[in-house]
Amino acid sequence: MTEELPNIRIPTVASMREASPYIRLHRGETFVVYFDGDQINGAVLDGLVQDLILLRGLGIKLVVVHGARDQINSRLQDSNIEQEFVGNLRITRIDALPHVKDAVSSVRIELEARLSQAALDVPGRGSALTVAGGNFIIARPAGVVNGVDLHFTGIVRRIDRAAIERRLNDGEIVLISPLGYSPTGEVFNLNSLDLATSVAIELRAAKMILMMESPGLVDRDNIVVRELNPRDAREFVAANQVGGLFLDSAIRACQLGVNRVHLVDQTVDGVLLAELFTRDGAGTLVSNTPFEQFRLATIEDVGGVLALIEPLEQEGILVKRSREKLEIEIGHFSVLLREDTVIACGALYPFPNAIGELACIAVHPDYRRHGFGNIVLQALERRARDAGLEEVFVLTTHASHWFQQNGFLRADIQGLPIERQAMYNFQRNSLVLRKRL
Repeated sequence: MTEELPNIRIPTVASMREASPYIRLHRGETFVVYFDGDQINGAVLDGLVQDLILLRGLGIKLVVVHGARDQINSRLQDSNIEQEFVGNLRITRIDALPHVKDAVSSVRIELEARLSQAALDVPGRGSALTVAGGNFIIARPAGVVNGVDLHFTGIVRRIDRAAIERRLNDGEIVLISPLGYSPTGEVFNLNSLDLATSVAIELRAAKMILMMESPGLVDRDNIVVRELNPRDAREFVAANQVGGLFLDSAIRACQLGVNRVHLVDQTVDGVLLAELFTRDGAGTLVSNTPFEQFRLATIEDVGGVLALIEPLEQEGILVKRSREKLEIEIGHFSVLLREDTVIACGALYPFPNAIGELACIAVHPDYRRHGFGNIVLQALERRARDAGLEEVFVLTTHASHWFQQNGFLRADIQGLPIERQAMYNFQRNSLVLRKRL
């Protein structure tokens, strides 16, 4: 008796392969995820909770900060309490404070219940995951803003970073609600977006993910802007008159130590995974990491490239290139800059029959182990695809495992273009790896 083989979904396999380098890159990093209370009532909450559990299962240290504006509005309206705001800050009078605490508590309880259920649904290890809370946030009164006393609306005074990190290191998801406590026992209503930003800055988070009601930043032509640095983000606001508080928070976070801030559409099921584990993402990235500074090299970059590759040449990892040879071939190189300094490079040499060679990928020692090699490799692959190439290959003596982790497969010398076979150095005995684009 034979059994019918399961139908393997090839796109799913391809997606897993695409996600693989990001899984390794994100493991052990701290992410802060923010969403407001309206997400609790949304149709995609179940998927979001499952994705949060998945992120934690992949080894990401996860802090979730939630808002409760819709729930607070509803309770105050039901109690016939006037709702007053100064800008984006609610005036929290003494009669409103119990309703604020009740609304925030209800959202938190619902989230804890959903996270606990999702964790238990994970085969084998679900019961080991717990959700942590505590008095992590010390607050003080916001005081008088524009001549108006905000009463029990507060701002963050201090975050107990050590306590949060202990919980994260124990494998727990830390859930933070928009309430802060004073040393004298008072409770303050906090702006949840400002709270999330403050937490991400204090923890020096690798990423802050802000879930909003649009697919990222959309310009006047209704096109989603995929990447911005803080300077360009400010110019984008001035030119398009959009972005608002979310973009302000992203800029502030980047300026104060958060590596990357992602703005994504909270109404899209699976948007977290699409943004974090695919090459093109699903929203807008605001970052100090110089994606936008990855460019074709010019003759002025020769000195910076030589400074990167000469130590590797001395170790026998890269083939020796003279300055004259590099000057001739500099048009094949691309460089990654930070503050006008070349911190990584790589080259693409096209051959006939829609195939190209990736070579001389190097990263400054200070920036290794931070994913810059992956950034260079992915950018070179994009350049190859844009040039109409269908396949790339590399020759390596030391980095074969890294290339294989990024989708390259072992190949024979006979598979190289004829011109490249003629230049193969049998003394180096480099391994050949190829990848379809």
